[in-house]
Parts: sequence; C-alpha cells; structure tokens
Amino acid sequence: MLDPQKIQKLKATAKAMVAPGKGILAADESTATIEKRFAKINVSSTEDNRRRYREMLFTTPGLENHISGVILFDETFRQSGSDGRTFVSFLKEVGIMPGIKVDKGLDPMPESPEEKITKGLDDLEDRLREYAELGAHFAKWRAVITITDTTPSDANIEKNAKDLAAYALACQHAGIVPIVEPEVLMDGVHTLKRCEEVSGKVLEAVFRELEAAGVEMEGIILKPNMVLPAKDSGETAHPEYIAEATLRIFNKHLPKNLPGVAFLSGGQSEIEATENLHAMNKIGPHPWTLSFSYGRALQDSALKTWAGKEENIKAAQEKLLHRAKMKGLAAKGEYNRELDWKE
Repeated sequence: MLDPQKIQKLKATAKAMVAPGKGILAADESTATIEKRFAKINVSSTEDNRRRYREMLFTTPGLENHISGVILFDETFRQSGSDGRTFVSFLKEVGIMPGIKVDKGLDPMPESPEEKITKGLDDLEDRLREYAELGAHFAKWRAVITITDTTPSDANIEKNAKDLAAYALACQHAGIVPIVEPEVLMDGVHTLKRCEEVSGKVLEAVFRELEAAGVEMEGIILKPNMVLPAKDSGETAHPEYIAEATLRIFNKHLPKNLPGVAFLSGGQSEIEATENLHAMNKIGPHPWTLSFSYGRALQDSALKTWAGKEENIKAAQEKLLHRAKMKGLAAKGEYNRELDWKE
C-alpha cells in the first residue's frame, strides 16, 4: 500500500502534467533513433551533437507556457547545457517537469516472434530509485502492439498489459508518476475499424491489470495511440471520425478518475496530430483531460530548421514554440487552422 502523502504527491504531479493547454515533449529518442533523425539532416550523431540539439529544444523561450514536462533519455537526463547546469535542473527552474524513459526497448516475443515485448523490468526498482533521487517527476514505458492478419495474439496483449502494470506500480512506490504507453502501431494495412477493435481490447486488458496490481489510477497518465487507419491501408479518415472512434473506446474502457490522456503522435504529421487532438476536445467535456505527448509531431520542423547549425537556433526554436502553442490550443479545443502555418 502507498502511504497517503505519496499518493497526494502522485496525484498533484499527474494533474500538473495535463494542465489546461499544456502537454509533454517526448525527447527520449534512443541513440539509434536519434541517429536516424540526424542522418536526414546530415548531422553526425555524436554525444555532443545530441546534447546541443536537446539544449536547443529545452532553452526555447516561452516553452514552459505550453509544455508541462519533457521525457528524457538516460544520456540526456545526465547531461548538462553549455552553461554548466544539468538539463534536469534547468527544466525545473523554468517550470517544466523532467521525466525519464525507463524501458529498455523491444524484443521478439518467444512464442510469437513477429510480436514484441518490452525489456527493462529486471532492475527497474533500482533505476527508479536513482532517477527519483536525480529529480525525475515521472517515467515512461512503451509497449507495442502490431496489427496483421494474425496479430495481435491474446498472449501478447496480456503480457504487455501485465508488464505495464508492474512498471506502473514500481514507479508509484518510487514516488514517480508512470506514463503508461500501450501503442497500437500505425504500420500495416488495417482499417480504422480494425484499429478501434484492437485498441479497445488493449485498453481493456491494460486497465484490468493496473487495477489488479493495485495501481493508484489518479496517479498515472495514459499515453495511447489515436484510432487511425494504417499508413498503407489506402483509407483516409476525417478528424471527426478519428475523434469519435477514439472516444468510443475511451468511454468504454477508461476509468473516470484517470487524470488525463497524453496522446502519442505515432507517425502523424505535425498538422494531423494537432487537428485530431482538437477534434476530440471540441466534442468534450470529458472525464479526463485529453492532451499530448508528442515527439516528431513537435520536433520535425525544428530539427530540419536547426540542421546542426548554431546560426539556426533561434529560427528552430520559433518553429518548436509555434508547434507547442498549436498543440496547446488543440488540447483546449481552441485550435484554428488559420492560426497555423504549413511546413
């Protein structure tokens, strides 16, 4: 059992993570992932270049007006900016909560190698204890569900749900709010209807396991996919249809006392991720805050503009701030395409 004081702290942190008009910047790309992003702008993925890029993001003037927290990768969590301050301490000073990615990536599921399970539970408690001491307010663990003609299997859904629950409980015992991320991938040819069916089944399993494990629901944030047709399905869906399908499964499977949902962008463009979030909040009010925890859908324009050059920092920061502001408006159902610019 968690002590009442710890529960109150978790509740307050979770509520602050989805404060009105604010969301989370996912800057927790692994070394392998950031290397791919840097390759597209012809920048070498050295430790210093990764540090310079993250510093450009975090020091964006006014970012704290639209971003409540930043998810960091272990390397970044331990790095310092050019002024000598650690990124963790700098973010706290400007009013942005630092968080940490604690899963260790994906492995094939032995019984079904085309499906994935997430690594990292073995030494999680020790790592969470250290991250809490270093200043982490929240953590993130990503589970991945793949849709094909034969997947997902019930076994894969159950295994990922149980692991997410074990992770969430360990976080709460460490005084850290868990972001619970069950991602149904956009890869494939499945329809929006099939995505809705699978996503609903996944959420049902996840919340069943969270409850069974004794996780405090008011001290977590859910980071799910939106209900979308697959990239190669040939199907297009209007934001209103995406919103309606997503909210159908939320109303069926999400507990009313969940503080908030911070959507992942999952391959959507910067504009799509904004319009779809806005459409959901236009339908509200909802029992839970619907916000964002975007990576590429916040960073893409800024990354391309930066291109590794010091002289581009100001222009890149302006792109990031604009994207964050648009997402913040969408989180309140106040986004207007006329306020936006197309990249």
